[in-house]
Amino acid sequence: MRLFLRDHLPLIIVNTLQMIAVLSIYIMDGYRNYLTALYALFIGIFLLTAYLVYRYFTHKEFYRRLSNPIHKLDEVNEILGFTPLPEALTHLLKSQHTKYMNELHLQERKRNNHSTFINQWVHQMKTPLSVIQLITQEEDDERFTSIQEEVDKIGKGLDMVLYAARLEAFEHDFQVGAISLRKIAEQAVTENKRLFIKNHVYPEIQIEPNTFVESDEKWLMFILNQLITNAVKYSAGKSQKIMIQGSEGCFEVRDNGIGIPKSDIKRVFNPFYTGENGRLYRESTGMGLYLVKEICDRLGHGIEIESEVGKGTTVKITFLV
Repeated sequence: MRLFLRDHLPLIIVNTLQMIAVLSIYIMDGYRNYLTALYALFIGIFLLTAYLVYRYFTHKEFYRRLSNPIHKLDEVNEILGFTPLPEALTHLLKSQHTKYMNELHLQERKRNNHSTFINQWVHQMKTPLSVIQLITQEEDDERFTSIQEEVDKIGKGLDMVLYAARLEAFEHDFQVGAISLRKIAEQAVTENKRLFIKNHVYPEIQIEPNTFVESDEKWLMFILNQLITNAVKYSAGKSQKIMIQGSEGCFEVRDNGIGIPKSDIKRVFNPFYTGENGRLYRESTGMGLYLVKEICDRLGHGIEIESEVGKGTTVKITFLV
């Protein structure tokens, strides 16, 4: 209603001024039949009012659409009226909707093709990495040990790319079930054993064997691997322990490394944010904790991080009980 009145305000003003001008001309010309003049004025106001009422009811949906935002895409298919202006707006909205949906489907196809390419490329790259690992394991030489360590880094990087690509289709790529926290922690430690040995950091698992949580094993393993990698990276060379503790409601990874400055704590889950520590350890991508947070959100798990510079960091994952 407000938009209708604002739109027709100039018409009302012009018609009012026109009627006043006509009456003024007759009065200045000596015309003194005021009843006839008032009757003519009444007719003019009545016709203007009738037109505005007709205009309002025939364009009611038109002005309602212009006044309210579109909440659903299929709302553009609503009939706004059968007069020229509403029909033109309806046609315009439908054409824009069709164009938008075509562009959306095109981008969706491009994204799916890109995701498929990334998945295939990562799996193809893992094959030569596996061959290199088999070759280097058979050789007792420090140089081959270094090669194994670098191969592990490449493998972790490929895993991060793969999981980041899968995150877009997360709802089709997870299966929740009962998971043994002790078992998955031991598996994560085994997968990172060379990382622990190289950096002189030692893991300690404090989880009861009968501790189970509801989650997706594959994604939870990625979370745990990422937390362990970060903990080892920022505790390297200190001969410190990394504690992996858990219960039915949560598990946490605690290190005694360099810690995170307070100014960075609130931003560590932002994508590509590396902070002060990232500038010191240039291998940091700023994507690890971001992916961990995204996965936790989609699995319905909570995540908390506490840290103190020079004393270490604790990351806690909580589960719905």
